[in-house]
Parts: sequence; C-alpha cells; structure tokens
Amino acid sequence: SHKKTLKFQGFFIDMCSFYILYSAQLDRFYLGHTCMSIEERLAKHLTDHKGYTSKAKDWVIKYTEVFQTKSEAATRERQVKNWKNRNRIEQLSSAGSEHPD
Repeated sequence: SHKKTLKFQGFFIDMCSFYILYSAQLDRFYLGHTCMSIEERLAKHLTDHKGYTSKAKDWVIKYTEVFQTKSEAATRERQVKNWKNRNRIEQLSSAGSEHPD
C-alpha cells in the first residue's frame, strides 16, 4: 500500500485521513480512517471481501479530514461514530472536507 506523504517546508510528512463513504444502494454511511490515499482505500472497499462495505459496490467518498497521525484520524472517527446521529453525519458529509463543528 502507498502511504500519503506531503512535502512541507522541505520535510516529508505522512498524512492520514478520517473519511465518510456513502452507498445509495444501501442508503448507509461508512466511517473509517486510513494512512493510504483515500482513492486507494476506496478501491479496497469496492473489492470482493467479507467486510461491511462488501454489501454494495457503489460507495463514494462524501467527506475527508486530514491528520498528521493515525491516532488523530482514529480519534476523529470514534468521535463522529459516537454521535450516533445520522443527521449530524449527513450535515458533516455535505460539507465536503474539513469539519464545521
């Protein structure tokens, strides 16, 4: 897998993301985090596997936030999952990228 790396002021920084996917077929959101590129991670979700996202093949990226560490991205994923509120997740995902809260 390819990690996402950003060159910043002469330094290479590994970047991780929190993301929200949406499947119209299932009318469901999927929240996750990764340190690979979002496009590469989505491609893995769309392959044949046994996980939750294998139930549909129409997942699209609705929202992303970028973090410097995997633990920060995982913390944000847990924070949003703990909302347990579809309306808030829909509002966040309609923002596109970076959280308004």
